Amino acid sequence: MAKGVLLCLCSGIHLLAASQSTFSKFEIGINAGVFVYQGDLTPSPFGSYNTLKPELNFFLNRIISPVFSFRTNLAVGGLKGDDAKYSAPKYRQQRNFNFNSPAFEVSELLVADLFKNNMSRPSSGLSPYLFAGLGLSLLNIKRDWSRFNAEYFSSESGTLSGLVADQQHPVPTMIPVLPMGIGIRYPLSSRISINAETSYRFTFTDYLDGFSKAANDSRRDSYLAHTIGLIYQFRNNSWIKCPSF
Repeated sequence: MAKGVLLCLCSGIHLLAASQSTFSKFEIGINAGVFVYQGDLTPSPFGSYNTLKPELNFFLNRIISPVFSFRTNLAVGGLKGDDAKYSAPKYRQQRNFNFNSPAFEVSELLVADLFKNNMSRPSSGLSPYLFAGLGLSLLNIKRDWSRFNAEYFSSESGTLSGLVADQQHPVPTMIPVLPMGIGIRYPLSSRISINAETSYRFTFTDYLDGFSKAANDSRRDSYLAHTIGLIYQFRNNSWIKCPSF
C-alpha cells in the first residue's frame, strides 16, 4: 500500500516536472567583433571604418520572462581615430589629429526577445531581439597632434586657439555610456545558439578622441560595436530521485 502511494506520488511529480520548461534562467555568451569610433576625426556619419579595433564581449543573461532578460555585459577592446586616413575634406591631411585608447566597458542591459522564446527556445528559426541599458567605459586616451600643420591653418585662428584649449583640457578616464542595439540568434542545438549584434554607445563627452575645440565642439563623440558569437543556455537538473521498486 505504502509503495503504491509513493509510486503514484512520484509519477505525479514526474509528470508535473516534465510539464515545466527544462530551461534554466541563466545563459552565458561570448562575442567577438570590432569597435567603431565615431567623432571629430572621421567625416563619415557611420563611424571610422578605416580605424577599426578588435573587441571581445562576455555576458551573463538572467531570464525573467518569456520576453525579457537582464544581461550583465563586459566588453574589452580599443578605439582609434586618425585624420590622415581620409583624403577629403583636404584639411584633414593637414590637421593630422589622431588618438587611440583601450576601452573596458561594464554595462547592465535589458534584453527583449521579440518572439518570446526565452522560456521555450525552438530547435530552429531565427529569434530577433533588442537591448538597451546603462554602462561605464574605462579609457586611457592617447591623443597626438605632432603632425599638425600650423602654417596651413595660420589664417584660421579658430583651429589654432582651439588646439591650445584642447591641450589644456584633461581627457576623460571613465565615461558613462548608454548602449542600445539589435541582435539575432539561431539555435545550433538545445543549448547552444549563434548570434550577431550591432550596438551603439551614446556618450556625454566630446573628448573621447581627445579633441573638441579644434575640431567640432558641437558634436558629441560615440562608438559602435559589431559582433558575432555563441550563447550557451543552462538546463535545469532533476532534483527528485524516486526509489525503484
